[in-house]
Amino acid sequence: MKFVAFLMAGPTFHHHGMWRHPETENRFLDPAFWETLARTLEVGRFDGLFFADTLCFHSENAMARGGQMSLLDPVPLIAMMARATSRIGLGVTISTSFQEPYAIARVLSSLDVLSGGRIAWNIVTSSYHRAAQNFGKDALPGRDERYDRAEEVLNVCLDMWTGWSDHALVIDKESGDFIDEAKMRRTEIAGKFVGASGMFTVPPSPQRHPVIMQAGSSLRGRKFAATYAELVFTLQHSLPDMQEFYADMKHRLDSGGRNPDDCSILVSVDPIVGETESIAREKQAYINELVEPRIGIPLMSAHTGLDLSQWPIDKPISDIPAEAGSRGSFDVILQGTKAGNLTLGEAAKRFATSELCPQLVGTPESVADQLQEFFEKKGCDGFIVTPTEMPGSFEAFTRSVVPILQKRGLFRREYPGSTLRETLKV
Repeated sequence: MKFVAFLMAGPTFHHHGMWRHPETENRFLDPAFWETLARTLEVGRFDGLFFADTLCFHSENAMARGGQMSLLDPVPLIAMMARATSRIGLGVTISTSFQEPYAIARVLSSLDVLSGGRIAWNIVTSSYHRAAQNFGKDALPGRDERYDRAEEVLNVCLDMWTGWSDHALVIDKESGDFIDEAKMRRTEIAGKFVGASGMFTVPPSPQRHPVIMQAGSSLRGRKFAATYAELVFTLQHSLPDMQEFYADMKHRLDSGGRNPDDCSILVSVDPIVGETESIAREKQAYINELVEPRIGIPLMSAHTGLDLSQWPIDKPISDIPAEAGSRGSFDVILQGTKAGNLTLGEAAKRFATSELCPQLVGTPESVADQLQEFFEKKGCDGFIVTPTEMPGSFEAFTRSVVPILQKRGLFRREYPGSTLRETLKV
């Protein structure tokens, strides 16, 4: 199985009471904190880590009460964590809605070269109008237009990244030859939304170009992932939900002419580990009580692109129309709340606790059992591990759960190579 750590450069990740936990360090502005965390995850042989990102405050209330937010651009953090490690993959989220492809390709390729081929790009289209307004736009385009632009941006980036042939960089002092122009190719693309005309300036990394990561759950998002993604991050709520998504994505990959093994499907889980089952349950209850329900509604609004604050909190969430915004994200929320017929307020509290993903609660052995069941019953290829306290959740998981999975032969003891793409393919 594969493991990727979910990070954000701010006070909360999936669990919106995390920053209030007495053992959370809240050192998200300290470079040394991130470097130490990267080394911890590498000792645990995680495939990678990645930073989700937000480009705005979701609401004044969420800002004031420590809701999900990014206080730093993750790109410099990834650069620092690359220097502190040598094998773990390093993912960064960059939206295709606000930057031109050359700028995206250049920064990601530079990171990929300097890290020795360990970078992944988590592609998002953004879903919140506040983010657009921070970039001087009145509002986001419609969902389909955002995906159309994303495909154009990605294809321009891929064309740039493949413009260098092997051995194009000569650097021969005696002859004076620096670059073999015959082994270079121009990018000449004029799309509806973006384009480029010229030669890309950054040489390829050992893995040639960054791994492509994507998290869309709508039909359009699944189609995009089946065409381009090497790593898919999904929010599912139970084993049957995981199995449905997994089977659908593998079928789409196969139908599109790709090897289904070339794209890893990772589901999000929140492990809460205790010395005994009862201690773990007490930890869960304590942690979850730190969440304020009023943070959940702006959070869900941000994820779906829908203004959910206009509806009464006692309205069944299944009765709320969702013609605009991020249809896939709203479907995920509906899927996770249908069993209890939750109201908007009830769903908001649960969403702010784990974004409706499974909290795996128990001893190290029982948490390992749950992961093994999801994995062996074809619910996923691995897991996006999200914390409930920082950095303690990751420290407990790597020290107690990982060794059990290694002993069972379910997880690696060593990295198979030096690049992220090598790690993901084994």
